[in-house]
Amino acid sequence: MWQQEHIFGGVLEDEAVWEDFVFMFEDGGFEIYKGREVTYSQKELGRRLGLRRSGGLRCRRFATAFSSVGEGDGSIRKQDLEEALGELLDIPWKWIEQTESQLRADGATESQLLDRRRELAGSHGDDTPHVGHLYTLVLTDILKRWQVLLGRKAILCTGTDEHGMKIQKAAAKAGQDVRAFCDKNYKSFDVLARRVGVDFNHFIRTSEPDHRFAVQHFWLMLRERGYIYVSKHEGWYSVSDETFYPESAVQLTLDPSTWRKFMASMETGKEVEWTSENNYHFRLSALKDRLLEFYKENPQFVVPATRMNDVVQVVSSGLGDLSVSRPVERLTWGIPVPDEDTQTIYVWLDALINYLTKSNYPFQIPGQENAAGWPADVHVIGKDIVRFHCIYWPAFLMALDLPLPQQVLTHAHWTIGHEKMSKSTGNVVNPFFALDRFGVDTMRYYLAHDGGIRDDADYENAYIIDRYKKGLQGGLGNLVSRVMRGKGWNVREAIVVATNGDAPAEEALSIKLRTRLLELPDMVMNRMEKLDSGAALRVIMDTIYMTNTYMQQSAPWDYKDGGDKAHLNRIIYLCVESIRICGILLQPYMPGKMEQLMEMLGVAPDARKFENAILGSDSEYGIPKVPLGKGREGVLFPDLRSDS
Repeated sequence: MWQQEHIFGGVLEDEAVWEDFVFMFEDGGFEIYKGREVTYSQKELGRRLGLRRSGGLRCRRFATAFSSVGEGDGSIRKQDLEEALGELLDIPWKWIEQTESQLRADGATESQLLDRRRELAGSHGDDTPHVGHLYTLVLTDILKRWQVLLGRKAILCTGTDEHGMKIQKAAAKAGQDVRAFCDKNYKSFDVLARRVGVDFNHFIRTSEPDHRFAVQHFWLMLRERGYIYVSKHEGWYSVSDETFYPESAVQLTLDPSTWRKFMASMETGKEVEWTSENNYHFRLSALKDRLLEFYKENPQFVVPATRMNDVVQVVSSGLGDLSVSRPVERLTWGIPVPDEDTQTIYVWLDALINYLTKSNYPFQIPGQENAAGWPADVHVIGKDIVRFHCIYWPAFLMALDLPLPQQVLTHAHWTIGHEKMSKSTGNVVNPFFALDRFGVDTMRYYLAHDGGIRDDADYENAYIIDRYKKGLQGGLGNLVSRVMRGKGWNVREAIVVATNGDAPAEEALSIKLRTRLLELPDMVMNRMEKLDSGAALRVIMDTIYMTNTYMQQSAPWDYKDGGDKAHLNRIIYLCVESIRICGILLQPYMPGKMEQLMEMLGVAPDARKFENAILGSDSEYGIPKVPLGKGREGVLFPDLRSDS
């Protein structure tokens, strides 16, 4: 079945002939339709797009778009189809054309265009990146870059969990060897991390040999300490969630598109199947008291506090032992249990150990166990996998007396129209399209600014455009242009005068902004220490808005024709200092744009650390290192290519 989200259109050059419309399949292949008078009925086009009459949001969106362009003859021609599909994909069709046109203008070859299309096609499989993955990557990268800004060594590890029943079944469905399937699928995650500018130190694939060794060693240590035993296990297993659920956590569910009844997890809505098998178990119940004592001594272990409370409640209510292997007749794609060719290690035990693998486990040098980064300062995860990271993982580590991570930041999810994103309803967000359309730093800013930690956040293109226009273009960008391109003053002169101690006494407006700038670094630090990068960002942006208000009320342009020069210099100095300080603090959020800003201000590369974000600490900047240009040229945040 063809899926709506596997479609990408090429440039349509001929009005009469549909020469280059590309259908992308799950395997990344293409089929080009060429010929005259290419028309489809609504029913036929719906079938080709994988739409059903009762297929939820995706079907409704298509039907609405289709009905709005009709010729009245039950068919839809090329020009109408462009608009209908543009609505269906939730992106303007002209923007799709502009994207390829821009690539061509930049000198891209047809081969490179094809590679770009394949990259987009490869981002839509059953186990490929979505906006939730993008959010996790951005949050983690902001925290890593913040530590670097503070002058500390920081290590960021990301990657792909490649074992388990879910992967095994997906490969079989695609008719591919499971190893080849993983070798292809991991690339979209790797590409996404690089595209969004994640400064990772390690990209781990759990199918790599060093990880297999670490997992089998960990297993042997658990067995040696008596935490592993054989027992029969019966229960409801979710292939999608890769976990067993008790009877109390499943319910009978109806698929509204097919009217098929099935048992599903009450927590995730994923289908479960009854299984009965002999496998290995981990004595999770034996660690209940130790876990509760740890939570009591480390009340900030799980962020936010609401999920910390949930974890404590779950553990307090009692823990059953955990099945940690599957029979090979059910699961072959995974790490074998050592000395046991009939069992495969449970995918979550396998996957969680990746954090240790990249810290050189089990080969740490005595006395230097922390050198490679363990224990981690923070894990960053979605709220749907709290149980694995905040209960199972600490228990595994406790069993071997290994140090636990300091904190686990658990973020909320993104919704559309306040409804959960789901590929079955077609309301998913393609992160590659979003990055292409709005730009890397714009998306990093939006996700950090609007993304939820405790509560879910609603994703909407209109919100991204609004944040860009208000915060980046109208806030920071406008302030930079007004100060650095102003004709009635000299920025460098204002800095020299102020740092030489020649500034006049301040009035109330200046005192208010100066006080804010003095307090800002500590305000941001306080929020970042609580792992609340969104709150820290909003404090910085509030300072930008305050500075714009100060400049407007102080009206430096009134002094450019022989007015109070000392007063003029003080106004400009406070404004440019606000830009410099905020720009330094914004580097973890928008590294590309803030590097451009630092160059526009003329701030030296070695004067861009947190310790430099202090009012009056830099007297050497003020001469731009790049041309500021005129009009749109050199603007920090130009108009978006598409405002709809």
